[in-house]
Parts: sequence; structure tokens; C-alpha cells
Amino acid sequence: MLLNYPLNGVFRARNSPARRVPSHGTHLMGTTYAIDLIPVDSRGRSAPWSWRAVATTERPEDFIGFGATVFAPGAGVVVVAHDGEIDHEARRSQLALLRYMTGQAERIRRGPGAIAGNHVVIDLGDDGPFVLVAHLRKGSVSVRVGDLVRDGQPIGTCGNSGNSTQPHVHVQVTDSIEWSTARGMPIAFRTIAGAELPAESQLITVDDH
Repeated sequence: MLLNYPLNGVFRARNSPARRVPSHGTHLMGTTYAIDLIPVDSRGRSAPWSWRAVATTERPEDFIGFGATVFAPGAGVVVVAHDGEIDHEARRSQLALLRYMTGQAERIRRGPGAIAGNHVVIDLGDDGPFVLVAHLRKGSVSVRVGDLVRDGQPIGTCGNSGNSTQPHVHVQVTDSIEWSTARGMPIAFRTIAGAELPAESQLITVDDH
């Protein structure tokens, strides 16, 4: 499935099918070919380094991407628009990440809101395929179920809700929104959202570590 990028500016691709399939280590909830896009500065940093980045949690507001406009990666009809999940503290520290991972099973048990956080799903065709844009900032979702959205239309802002360790945007395409049986579909990107921006602001880096 060919999509537009949901972000402007510089961002880093992580947990993508360029590294492995399934990209997130599981086929669960259609994440087979999902990709995470993390806004970064010109040095490739998602936030300035401090002692908190090494030892504990960090405020999501301290990250480059927090609050960045998120755009619809394709045109279609909104079939899910979920808001109200909190933006929790970010975790780059390995110690904080270990503690966070102990709650993974509980988040899966709680369902899509606990995993995807605040999110929008757009039906790109006639009953599919469906593109999910996840981890939006609480209170930022600007579309409703039934809305017809165009390519590049703002749909929210980048947050740290759901199963997210730092502010980023998760994108995936599935054949269904029955998440227990949905199958992920391969995706490719054709352009950067907001093509009116100068080329130097449209850099993309891929995290291959």
C-alpha cells in the first residue's frame, strides 16, 4: 500500500520492515509491516541528553516530536477516532524500559486503547484496506468517525500515549479492524506531508542499529 508520510521535518524510522518482519516482533493486531517514525533534530536526537535519559523517565514535552502535527497518510473515511488516553512519561533509560516491559501483558489484555493509545483509523477503500495512525497526543484528535479525510489533512498531533516509550507516530495497514484477526499489509511511502516545505526540511534517517 502506497502512503504519504504522516509527518513533516526530520524523523527517524525504527521498528520497520526494513529491519525485520514482523517489524515489531509479532503479527499481533496486524503489526507485521508496521513502522515507527520518531521526530528528531538535525543531529538525529529525539530529545536532548541528560542524566534522566540514562537513569529514569523523562517528560514527553521535552521531546522534539511531542505536539508535532500528524497528517492523514491517505484519503478515505475515518472508521476509528479514539482519544482520551494519557501521554505517559518517556523512557530511554534501559532501567526504565525494563520496568515498563513488565506491564506489556496487561496492556495487551486491556485492548487497542492501551496499545495504540490515541489513534485514528482510515478506510482507504471500500471496506479496506485500513491505515492506523497511533500514539497521538491526548486531546489532539481532530477528526471523527464518518469524516472524509484527504491526503495530508491534519488529524492530530504526535504524543506518547499507549504502548510508547517516547513520542512517535506508529503507522500500519491492515485488511481488517478486527484486531484479533487482522493481517498486516506491506506499505511504502511516496512523499513527505506538506510538500510545500523546502527540501532541506524533508530529511529522513533510518535507524539501522
